[in-house]
Amino acid sequence: MTEADLTPPPGVITVFSDIWCSFAHIAVHRMHSARTRLGLDGKVWFDHRAFPLELLNNAPSPRPGTDSEVARNASLEPAAGWQLWQAKDWLYPSTTLPALEAVQAAKAQSFRAAEQLDLALRRAFWAESRCISNRKVILEAAKAAEVVDVAELEAALDDGRARSELSAQAAAARSDQVNCSPHLFLPDGTDHANPGIKVRWEGGYGIGWPVIESDDPKAFDELLQRAATA
Repeated sequence: MTEADLTPPPGVITVFSDIWCSFAHIAVHRMHSARTRLGLDGKVWFDHRAFPLELLNNAPSPRPGTDSEVARNASLEPAAGWQLWQAKDWLYPSTTLPALEAVQAAKAQSFRAAEQLDLALRRAFWAESRCISNRKVILEAAKAAEVVDVAELEAALDDGRARSELSAQAAAARSDQVNCSPHLFLPDGTDHANPGIKVRWEGGYGIGWPVIESDDPKAFDELLQRAATA
């Protein structure tokens, strides 16, 4: 995946992220909210691509890490939907790869299908404590998204047609082109890592907690307008 592959056409923002990432949960919510507020629904689309943290870290995302982020990051954007994990411990997802693959499979239907499935899966994990590594949960999220052809998605998961695309995106995530989740790429050739939020960690991940040094919720307004007018 070359630098040219990361620069989307006008009207599209490429978004590398993982569903496990709380900062991506904030960013995606703010992107959708800003797009609607600015009257850009149907004019700007989000091209979701995978930044699979478990492959980059060679381990599943530790639950203490996500737990430590909920209270602090939920205060930045409560409307995104949050709660500490409420299901049984053994239902905590050990991987997000099936969910990330499903989003890529849905994108073959349309950007809208992928966007809405991505939103539904983020909400299922962060706000509903659902095991998004489970196929049944993924398909239920697709049904809840309303715009996804669930039978077509199920067929895509059966034959793995989106898996090679997921692998290519994971390779891009390992390169120096993509720095973090979320990382946005615009049609004008610019890229923006974790827009609007400057954060540092107090203590190690899963042991300490995030310290938000600055937050500008309106940072996405300019990015969306630039994507629309590129």
